[in-house]
Amino acid sequence: QVQLVESGGGLVQAGDSLRLSCVASGRTFSAYAMAWFRQAPGKEREFVAAISRAGSPTNYGDSVKGRFTISRDTAKNTVYVQMNSLKPEDTAVYYCAAKGSGSALYSTYVRTDSYDSWGQGTQVTVSS
Repeated sequence: QVQLVESGGGLVQAGDSLRLSCVASGRTFSAYAMAWFRQAPGKEREFVAAISRAGSPTNYGDSVKGRFTISRDTAKNTVYVQMNSLKPEDTAVYYCAAKGSGSALYSTYVRTDSYDSWGQGTQVTVSS
């Protein structure tokens, strides 16, 4: 398994932007499809964005399409999510996830049970 460490969360106002980062270590980064999920208090973990091993294609949850952008930098073993036009309903703990076993080069995965490694999460709070 790969180890994942997220950073970049914080408290922002509605309409602001944040960029979350997730650094992977322990295995070959390019072998992993990556994704971001989030979980608000009392709710199930929700798919946010995914990126294939190749860097394209990407995939987004309906609630973030057009506002969030996922990317990866293989040289830095890092996956990012740029979050623009943040809303109070984006408030959640954001988790980075990696899928190694069976991940195809040009595929993205939206189910939580597709992923075998998870970070510890980073809190994003958006005030109105």
